[in-house]
Amino acid sequence: MKRLTPHHIYALQPYQSARRIGLIGRVYLNANESPWTNTIKCQHTNLNRYPEFQSSILLNKYAQYSNTSINNILITRGADEGIELLVRAFCIPKNDKIMFFPPTYDMYAVVANMYNIKKKIIPILSNFQLDLINIKKYINDVKLIYICNPNNPTGNFFLKSDIISILDIIPSTTLLILDEAYIDFSIKNSFVSKICKYANLVILRTLSKAFGLSALRCGFVLSNPNIINVLKKVSAPYPIATPVSDLAIKSLQLENVKHVQKNILQVVFNKDFLVKKLQSFSCVDHVFPSKTNFILVRFFKSDVIFQYFLLHGIIVRDQSYKIGLNNCLRISIGTIKECHDVIQVLYMFEGKKL
Repeated sequence: MKRLTPHHIYALQPYQSARRIGLIGRVYLNANESPWTNTIKCQHTNLNRYPEFQSSILLNKYAQYSNTSINNILITRGADEGIELLVRAFCIPKNDKIMFFPPTYDMYAVVANMYNIKKKIIPILSNFQLDLINIKKYINDVKLIYICNPNNPTGNFFLKSDIISILDIIPSTTLLILDEAYIDFSIKNSFVSKICKYANLVILRTLSKAFGLSALRCGFVLSNPNIINVLKKVSAPYPIATPVSDLAIKSLQLENVKHVQKNILQVVFNKDFLVKKLQSFSCVDHVFPSKTNFILVRFFKSDVIFQYFLLHGIIVRDQSYKIGLNNCLRISIGTIKECHDVIQVLYMFEGKKL
């Protein structure tokens, strides 16, 4: 296979998703999923027919939700496909570069490696903000800039003024891509209103997080029509299955959107509860502020804590191998019962009683 496979693919380290890692437990807090099952149902009798290339009803529904035009939207198989389509459409292998800012979502690096695209990596600062000095130094030498905002796994927003300053100076041959996978938990911080002002701004969205539809694999690229039309050229012929678009349409009905907003408030409540409790443990060094449905926690011995959680059936995400995140674990916000489970296990670890 080595002689058959291109070197960059043979050497590729695939993205290690929560399911791909395959840890088994009773409480899953490692993939930033909604802890509540979705009650939306669908029935179809026309599965013998191919779907629309882009569901017109879904486009209208998401345009209404995101306060944009249908001409500014491309429906994708999760935000992940959006990340890949942008590289496929705008980057030349072995020639162009993308820029991103670790610790952040690993798929930016994985997709670059898949397509043999060069990478300009500029770590974020110790305060989890962008290193504007170095970004501006190299900004004229990259094709795509990926910013996860709010950032995964740190959970924070980057300063709006810093992002605007990048938009104001990037050349017309560079796209700034804001990955807003977690924006629904703090929607007022979205940059969607800037799409019309900045022709090279691209926003990625998903229904996987706040909408609780991770299994659906439905996302959106928001940008100006020129960019959307280029992306359509490299998209699959029938990218969104009929059951997927049908369920997505139902999820964007006003009644369900209100239900999602209620769940978001519950996530915030559960998060505040969990953070307050975690701060009382001697094994916890620091709990980082988060505007998402997860928290990043620095323990004094994260490897020991990780294994202790695993022993008691609680699966969290190890982040300690990432730059600047020594001894850090990422914990998704679950139900209030699941938050109590986390606390109980830590009480057991420290030999305390509830």
